Amino acid sequence: MSPPPATQDTPLSRRRLLGYGIGSVGTGVFSAVPGLLLLYYLTDVMGVAAGVAGAVLVIPKAWDVVLNPIIGAASDREAVRTGRRTRLLLAGAVTLPVLFAAMFAAPVDTPGFAAIWSGLAFLLAASAFACFQVPYVALPAEISDEPAERGRAMAWRIVCLTAGILLAGGAAPALSDAAGGGRGGHAVMGVAVGLLMGAAMVASTLATRWIPARPGPRPLGLAAALRAARGNRPFFALLGAYAAQSLAIAVMLAGAPYVAVYRLDDHGLTSVMFVCMVGPSALAVPLWRRLAGKYGHVGCYVTAVVLFAVADVALLPAVTTGTTAAVLALTALVGVCYAALQLLPLSLLPETVHADAGRTGQAQPGAFTGIWTAAETGAMALGPGVFALILAVTSFHSSDLDSPVRQPDSALTGLTAGYTLIPAVLLLLSVPLLLAYRGLAAAHRSTGEPQPHAV
Repeated sequence: MSPPPATQDTPLSRRRLLGYGIGSVGTGVFSAVPGLLLLYYLTDVMGVAAGVAGAVLVIPKAWDVVLNPIIGAASDREAVRTGRRTRLLLAGAVTLPVLFAAMFAAPVDTPGFAAIWSGLAFLLAASAFACFQVPYVALPAEISDEPAERGRAMAWRIVCLTAGILLAGGAAPALSDAAGGGRGGHAVMGVAVGLLMGAAMVASTLATRWIPARPGPRPLGLAAALRAARGNRPFFALLGAYAAQSLAIAVMLAGAPYVAVYRLDDHGLTSVMFVCMVGPSALAVPLWRRLAGKYGHVGCYVTAVVLFAVADVALLPAVTTGTTAAVLALTALVGVCYAALQLLPLSLLPETVHADAGRTGQAQPGAFTGIWTAAETGAMALGPGVFALILAVTSFHSSDLDSPVRQPDSALTGLTAGYTLIPAVLLLLSVPLLLAYRGLAAAHRSTGEPQPHAV
């Protein structure tokens, strides 16, 4: 039985915080596994050409950019009618596991059919994921009237998200290997991981039914919602900064296997680098939350971005000389900063939504989170393309990953810069936007409107 409704200024219990946060185990798994295993499944198990397999991964991401704002507006309309966002959450949570399993279960062993089957399943799975993810991200704006409680909810969410990403990075490949690899192993992995992901998302959907959705006072169509959102300048400053940071992280993640193979001479270090980056972030979330409460969210946010950029620059000589210990140590420092870049913008996002309600008289968390997740998805999808462009410009020679060819010096320089300097530049470009966000929030405060907290 669900706990009785609480007043919106009551401290959130750990049960309710876990009930919200556990949904991110599912979202973390879905965000990580396709990028980690689907390309390999298509090219090395089903024999799909690399270019076609790349399109299979990119097209659903492009679709998400279009779909997410539509889902956001629909979530707000549902909330106005029913007072909850449960229907969309449940629809996504129930259908996503089936579609996820289908991605790795092409019934016919021919490359063309496999590409069409997995591509269509991934597209539908991405749509189901949007049905869950967009209203899920909107919930913190409504979970409490107290900014500190909303911040606690985001901290639990980021810890659970990190757990989901780590689980995806470790358990999914192991499951596939344990089941024999190949078509059968990937099919078993798809079913098992899909069930786990669905269980986390359904549990969160049921556990958050008590949260009263409070958009309105009237439902808006997509065009009207976007017009109303357009004037929220603090939101778009924060969004621009977050998109630049997401792009930087995506470029780094795309570059990690190349650094491991061509600079550190060990492809197995790819997973170690992944764990070094993601693992410390779970431990660092409570630290950043305490620091933000003491010194202010934006100040800590800017500090984390600059430290991240400094660590990236420091990686340049470590990667160039192939010093594995230094690379892993600096990657762990990046992970500590990565925690702040996940926690702090998502803690400020609900505050921009609250501030906008004072400006327009129309609360629409779903519309804002739809725009937010669309920008994030677009940036994360663009990252591998940016890194691939760097490789092309610097004359990188493709080869079998198990037998890498000797790369020209220009390619080694390019992949090293792509992993270190390019992300650092993107991170530093986000700093003026964060400072603009702080100034815009201060301007709002001077007019007496509700404001983002702790800036």
